[in-house]
This record gives sequence, C-alpha cells and structure tokens, in this order.
Amino acid sequence: MKLTTLKHALVAGLASGVLASAALAGAGAAVAQTAVTGALRADQPGPVIQPEVYGQFAEHLGRGIYEGVWVGEDSKIPNTRGYRNDVVAALKAIKVPLVRWPGGCFADDYHWREGVGPRDKRPTKVNVVWGGVEEPNSFGTNEFMEFAELIGAKTYVAGNVGTGSPQEMAEWVEYMVSPTSSTIANMRRANGRDKPWKLDYFGVGNENWGCGGQMTAAHYTDLYRNFAEFIRVPKGTKTEKIAGGANSDDYSWTETVMAGAAKNMDQISVHYYTIPSGKWENKGSATQFDEQVWADTMFQALRMEDLISKHTAIMDKYDPKKRVGLAVDEWGIWHDVEPGTNPGFLYQQNTMRDAVAAGATLNIFHKHADRVRLTAIAQMVNVLQAMILTDKDKMVLTPTYWVYDLYKPFQGATSLPVELNSPAYTVGKSSVPAVSASAGKDTAGVVHLALVNLDPNKSATVTVKLSGMTGKTAKGRVLTGPTMSAHNTFEAPNAVKPAAFTAASIKGDTLTAILPSKSVVVLDLN
Repeated sequence: MKLTTLKHALVAGLASGVLASAALAGAGAAVAQTAVTGALRADQPGPVIQPEVYGQFAEHLGRGIYEGVWVGEDSKIPNTRGYRNDVVAALKAIKVPLVRWPGGCFADDYHWREGVGPRDKRPTKVNVVWGGVEEPNSFGTNEFMEFAELIGAKTYVAGNVGTGSPQEMAEWVEYMVSPTSSTIANMRRANGRDKPWKLDYFGVGNENWGCGGQMTAAHYTDLYRNFAEFIRVPKGTKTEKIAGGANSDDYSWTETVMAGAAKNMDQISVHYYTIPSGKWENKGSATQFDEQVWADTMFQALRMEDLISKHTAIMDKYDPKKRVGLAVDEWGIWHDVEPGTNPGFLYQQNTMRDAVAAGATLNIFHKHADRVRLTAIAQMVNVLQAMILTDKDKMVLTPTYWVYDLYKPFQGATSLPVELNSPAYTVGKSSVPAVSASAGKDTAGVVHLALVNLDPNKSATVTVKLSGMTGKTAKGRVLTGPTMSAHNTFEAPNAVKPAAFTAASIKGDTLTAILPSKSVVVLDLN
C-alpha cells in the first residue's frame, strides 16, 4: 500500500475526537508497518462469554466507596438516595454485570452487623488494612445491595473467614436472602427491606494465603468446606460459592484446594496484578514512563494467558467436565500512587497503556470462556486501574472505561475462534505479539471482532480470512491517543475517547483493517 493511501485510510478511520496527528504518526511508520494475517471461523462456535467476565470490584479502600460511589443523601453532589448520579449513570452505560464487595483484604476484617441499621448508630472503626482511616460503616449491606439494583448488576459478596465464624457468615446470608419471619430476616425488614435480595455469588474469604489469615492451602481447604456448608439459601434459588484461590502462579494452592473441595464449590478464584517493573516496592509511575516500560507492561499483562492455562490444567484433573469456573476476581495494572496522595488509598492515573493492556487481557478471557466465567477488575472507582476517577463533584472516565464500553457487545456473545499470525513487538527482553484479537457472535447473529495493536509506534494492517459467515461491511470504533501516556484529566476529560473507525473493509471472504499504533478496535461484521 502506498504511503499516501495509508495516510488516507488511517485518517478516515479516526473521526473527530481522536487527534489526527496520532493517525499520521502511525502513517509515518508505514515503511516498517506491521503486517498480520489470520482466520476467523464463525462456523466453529465455542462457549458463551458470560457477561460476568466484565465484572467490577469495589472495596472499602481510599475513595472507592466514599465519594466514589456513596456521598450520602445530604451531599451537595447530585445523588439518588446517597449514590452519586454521575457515577451511577456511567456504570449503567457500560452495562456493569456484577460488583464484588466489600473486599479484598477489607473483607476478612469486616463484620456485617456493624454496617446495618440506622447509620447514626453504626460503630466507627479503623480501616487498618487501607490507610488507617476511620470507617464509618455508612455503606453496608443494604446500601450495597440497593446500589447493585440501581445499576442493574449481580451481587458478589466476599465473606469473612479470617476473623469471622461460620455462624456469622451463615447469619449474614440469612439476613440477605431469607423469605421467612426469622429474627434475622425481620432485622432486614426493620432496616427497610422487606423482600429478600438475590445473592448471586458468595466468596468464602479473600487471599487467605496472605491478608486473609496467612493460611496454608490445606488449612484453608478445611475451613472452606466448613464455612461453605453453612451458606444456605432458600429452595429454588442459587448462590454460587467461590473458593479463595491462588496468588498468581501458586499452582500448588489450586492443586490442594481443588483436590480437597472441588465438589463443594462452583468457582475458584485467582488473583493476578500486572506490575510493570516486576517489583512491588517500586512499581513505576502511571504517567511517566518510556517505551521499555510500556513493553515490560505488555509482557507482564499477557502472562495472564499462561496463568489461566496452567490453573485450568490443574482444575481439569479434578473437574474434567468443567463444572467449576475460574474467577479472576482481582486483576489489573498496579502502579505507584499519584504523588501527594495517601499511599494507602492506591489512587493512580490511567493512560492508553492501561487501556491497551486491558483490551489484550479481555481477549485472553474470551479465549478461555470455558473456564473463565467471572472476573473483577481492580477497581471500579478511584482505586488502581479504575473505570472512573472523581474529585469532589467532578468525574472523569478513564481510557480503561472506554475499553469496557467498546467491548459491551461481547457480554453474552458466543465465542468464536480467531487465530492471528502476528509478528512480535519487542523492546529489550520483553516480547509479545504485536496484535491481539478475539471474536464473538451476539444473540442477534452479529459477529464482533476485537483487535488490539500493542505496538505504540507502528500501525498494523490486519488481513483476516472469514469462514462460516457472509459479511459485507465492517464498522466499529477505535480508542487511541497521540502518546503512550495519553490520559483524561478533570481539566481535559475527553483527551482519550472512542471515535468511529472506518479503516476496515470486507471483500469476498477477507477482512482488512488498518489499526493505528497503540489502539483498541472493535468491529461489527454485517
């Protein structure tokens, strides 16, 4: 393709809202442009990509709950019954399917009775895990359940194994779901909720190998069976039980828990955070980084593929019919906190680097839809790789939020195999495929193709042979930016935002798309 033609295609593919300079920068590198080929097989449908793969995580941490979600009825910030209207509207817009609460590490220090009843009578305690700040317990079980209903999300409650008891956990479940006139069910009614809530998922502890109790896998397995036995819900209802799983590549944890309790669980979790530097003590800035750090981040993020494959292989030994799901219920990029903020609040900015890593990771989840049926990115608002950042009455949507917006069509879609022959993107010791992809067919029969260009410098021409479908048009949206560190601020909230993408076409059985550098594209093939 001639350089002038490529320039035209790239600019045409980026509508207003994305700087044309970003497209031209990609065109300038066209001499060394990445060429990718592949195949999409619509006639070989796989498992359904469960909507819960797009779940969120809201922990009592920093400004994640207070100010992020809850401001109280008397706040000057526009709210509905204490929930800030702008955040609720933004979460509804990306169809958040599930929220995990109250932790995280906070869960195994949380006692549910402290968070119910009149708010002015609830005890104040110290959040010893995150920042040593006072926890007013203003946002408790009733507030969480109402919030989930408000945004249309399923509920995932993380129970207290570390400092709790089977009785406390059993009574909490009873408080939430019992239709009877028991004393505890009537406590719920006295607190303003007559009808039982739907408790979709219940996690038996969190990171019990670490902040949840420093347990061995064998000890936790015994406790899991004990606690899980008392998660009792009314006949005709279903609450999935999720066992606390491994830290990253601790495969022995998965082996022990699956061997001892697979029949007692519906899912088992795994947690994996992308640390760009690979060092917890010095993770690196969210916004100040060079290309080597960009490449290192992509390499660390794509380790998710290997982790899921190896944990799945262990699960297959004890659950060959794949009844038990693998819940990646904490994942995302963990940077150093923003300068001048409380180190215990884990507040960080969010750039195109985070967005590209998120898109590539979601593609991995789609590939493993047979096991990965639930994930929860950490976290929803103001914490780690957040969808949303707030500052008092101001709100900004991050590049990661817009990736979730682009990927909405995959919620509930049937996964389709898509294979790419992609050259590597390599800087130093970090090497990853330059382009990542996934595909799915929604219930209306439309095929959606996600393409992520991990190279921050080179554009990519992707040529995909289509089988089992007769597509004529390929239209969609693109997310990109002028620099690797492009991000949205309260002063410039629309610096990174999706735009129409028209640099794709179908001729016969072949799709061709020209991806800008550092971009996430989702196409609808009709």
